[in-house]
Amino acid sequence: MIPGNLFIISAASGAGKTSLIKALREENTQLKLSISHTTRQPRPREVDGLDYHFVDEATFLQMLAQGQFLESAEVHGARYGTSQSAVDAPLKAGFDVILEIDWQGAAQVRRLYPQAISIFVLPPSVEALEQRLNGRGQDSAETIAKRVAAARAEMAHVSEFDYVTINDDFNVALQDLSAIIRTQRLAISLQMQRYASLIKALT
Repeated sequence: MIPGNLFIISAASGAGKTSLIKALREENTQLKLSISHTTRQPRPREVDGLDYHFVDEATFLQMLAQGQFLESAEVHGARYGTSQSAVDAPLKAGFDVILEIDWQGAAQVRRLYPQAISIFVLPPSVEALEQRLNGRGQDSAETIAKRVAAARAEMAHVSEFDYVTINDDFNVALQDLSAIIRTQRLAISLQMQRYASLIKALT
């Protein structure tokens, strides 16, 4: 079995990465999303086990102490972590895996999986980011101001990633992500393994 590819997709809060990943998975059944654990409270319409594994602080710290997380970080006062087994199992089964994590987690994962492909999603402007955060109707003006400031700090790490797309037009950004994934699947190292018999016969 040829292992799958590991894709890291990061963005500042409000840039639209969650919606993009959802649309990406709907059109591509070979993509698996690693469901992270978090201590934050669920947002409206979020489902435990589907959007995140929602756990309390004690459970998270216990998992962390047991070395169950591939990466973990504290963002906006909540903890987030990626289970290593949730990544390795589908990769070994030949599925491509998406990690939806922040830049801190991305740095940790790249050290362990140097072959991972990292993508950063940017908003078209700070004003657009503020509008999207306001549109959620979940946070106070003070909280949004803090999130925007944190977003600027996160976006300063964009140069650490392999690819970047601007989520100005949703469909264009989605096409960008699809193109990156398809390109990686066509890499010579993978194709030589996947079509070894054909290539041998042709050459």
